[in-house]
Amino acid sequence: MISLNGYKIILASGSPRRRDFLESLNIPFEVQTFSVDETFPTVLQGKEIAEYIVQQKSNPFNKLVKARQIIITADTIVWCDNRYLGKPQDKLTAREMLSFLSGKSHEVITSVGFLTSQKFEKLTETTRVYFKDLSDREIDYYIETASPLDKAGAYGIQDWIGAIGITKIEGSYTNVVGLPLAQVKEKITLLVQEE
Repeated sequence: MISLNGYKIILASGSPRRRDFLESLNIPFEVQTFSVDETFPTVLQGKEIAEYIVQQKSNPFNKLVKARQIIITADTIVWCDNRYLGKPQDKLTAREMLSFLSGKSHEVITSVGFLTSQKFEKLTETTRVYFKDLSDREIDYYIETASPLDKAGAYGIQDWIGAIGITKIEGSYTNVVGLPLAQVKEKITLLVQEE
């Protein structure tokens, strides 16, 4: 349990998984979102992409944030063989992404922004995920029975494909789901202690 010291937390994300994680910390928070353009300069690589987008997500709040508020934004990407994988636009793209990840390791990178009336800070966490060779049948079954279109890299580690397809991870599990919870808890604790 975190004592918020009079601070109010606002989660600027529509992700039900991020909301569930914050709820697990037993702290009160509100959800407020803005539609944000998530395109990024093509020169950016890996974690630079997540950090750029998380900054973009916080910008609409710059003039709205009040004293003793913390606005939390987050962005998760998949980075494999120097290629960015965001959320697939359709089932065909999802199938192509999963075939690309099959039999390889990749990085899941989540950047989390913390905006207060005083400053903007971010933390970025990287987890390495290893997939077995996925059969076409396994990929097709997952795409037809799950919701790959709202997830970076077209998969959720907490889904069926994670259970049967992921052989190993190095780093934070919750980071792969969409929020590095231990690190976020520590950051909130530090911010609410600052006066």
